Amino acid sequence: MIIQKFGGAAMKDRAMRRLCIDRIQEGLIFNEKVIVVVSAIGRQESPYSTDRLLGITPSLKYSTASWDLAAACGELLASAILSAELEEAGTPNRVMHSVNSGIRTAGSFGNAIIETIETSYIEQTFQDHNCLIVPGFQGMNVAGDYMTLGRGGSDLTAIALGSSLDACHVEFFKDVPGVMSADPNIDPDAKKFDSLTIDEFLPLLDCARPIIQKRAALHAKKTAIPLCVRGIAVSEEGTWIVPHTS
Repeated sequence: MIIQKFGGAAMKDRAMRRLCIDRIQEGLIFNEKVIVVVSAIGRQESPYSTDRLLGITPSLKYSTASWDLAAACGELLASAILSAELEEAGTPNRVMHSVNSGIRTAGSFGNAIIETIETSYIEQTFQDHNCLIVPGFQGMNVAGDYMTLGRGGSDLTAIALGSSLDACHVEFFKDVPGVMSADPNIDPDAKKFDSLTIDEFLPLLDCARPIIQKRAALHAKKTAIPLCVRGIAVSEEGTWIVPHTS
């Protein structure tokens, strides 16, 4: 079983989501069972992005619980859309949201921590479905309130699920072929790393737009789960990020 994580850019329109579906179907062929973690559709000014949802009314800033509830809707919608399009493409699946995701959170709204993951819901559902979709960026506290995990929190969702469920690895799909030595939009000579240790990878996340959330990468280091950063448009090998040098 593997975890596949698709970000907002990968989810932005039907054509891009078709690429997501190709990668999911490929993952099912080689790994039998796949958990898909999704971010909200698009970024910034996209109609269904988290930023647009939170911009519906300035009043959300007066209620942290309401802010998180509104923010969580982006990933819930993305999960529903991808689920329907997967069904249309012939891949049965199930969305595991709210209590069924098993993700229990605590701490502060807007920057919650994952306290525990109750995996029994997912394990039971895997008896009938090989493909499960989990909305990223969110969990529920003991009171039943949605809580979000901070910007880039869907990456943390994917890695935390992977470590809790003993996944083989976690795949992150991007618009670049893997982890690059520099931004290829700025430096045409940027090279892709074939592999990195997690300690080599972490300093590369100290930038304005890290390829994955650093908090998530630190969780990967703590739990020693392998990661793979891949390009979404092709099925070639990406960059493997491993706990330590072989």
